[in-house]
Amino acid sequence: MAALELNPSPDAAVTVVLGASNVSRGLPRLLTAVRARSRAPAKVLVAAGHGRSWGANSRIWMRRLPSILKCGLWQALERDHAAAGQPGGPPLQALVTDVGNDLLYGFAVDQVADWVRESCQRLHGRGASLVITRLPLESIAGVGRGRYRALRTIYVPGCPLSLSGLKEAACRLDDRLQEIARDFRATLIEQPGCWYGIDAMHLRRRHLDALWHLTCDAWGLEAGARGAPASLADWMAIGSRGAEVRMLAGSLRFTPQPAVRWAEGSTVALY
Repeated sequence: MAALELNPSPDAAVTVVLGASNVSRGLPRLLTAVRARSRAPAKVLVAAGHGRSWGANSRIWMRRLPSILKCGLWQALERDHAAAGQPGGPPLQALVTDVGNDLLYGFAVDQVADWVRESCQRLHGRGASLVITRLPLESIAGVGRGRYRALRTIYVPGCPLSLSGLKEAACRLDDRLQEIARDFRATLIEQPGCWYGIDAMHLRRRHLDALWHLTCDAWGLEAGARGAPASLADWMAIGSRGAEVRMLAGSLRFTPQPAVRWAEGSTVALY
């Protein structure tokens, strides 16, 4: 099912998705929505992954990934999709989501906001239709001390923030995201607290489709074409593919991209 495609069709829509664990968990659903609602084969470039950082290398268990800002997505966008977003070229649409991991790693709000701003600046400069999700403040506000202590122990034992410090930083970062959205004329999507599970960070799977279709609506993709649910084959194909560059147990791994190609010409590349 996987194959390289070095010369994408000039009329193919190009989609950039930047995020972390929620993107990885819901990627088959997102790809199904984009493919069903696009008039031309979709070319999707994704920088995501559990615990992904915007500006620093990140590690989860034995896997390391480069930062979003320094991953190969940007070179691939320039090399293989240079006309995307430009007059006469295919449309370029982008989603910026899952912002907040870096707060848990101890980075300052201003630093995290600057990293996100730089990502948005690169996309805006290419004429992208940009969507940004706000932080799930309602979900974060409902976390108590006991739950926070347990979640921090499980996910980020090195987190230096107290619960009150995290809530304050999240509010400040959300304010900065709203500023970035205004500056780059991006569409903001709010995420209700009911979308989130007990850990306050991960969307309940049944709400992932709602987020992806709101994103497609904001991009102006064809309405009403929801398509069939992601197939088991898609879940297995996407879940078994790795990012272009990653470290596993201290060993550098390289995976040629695009990672998956569908029969109608759509592709997804992982970075």
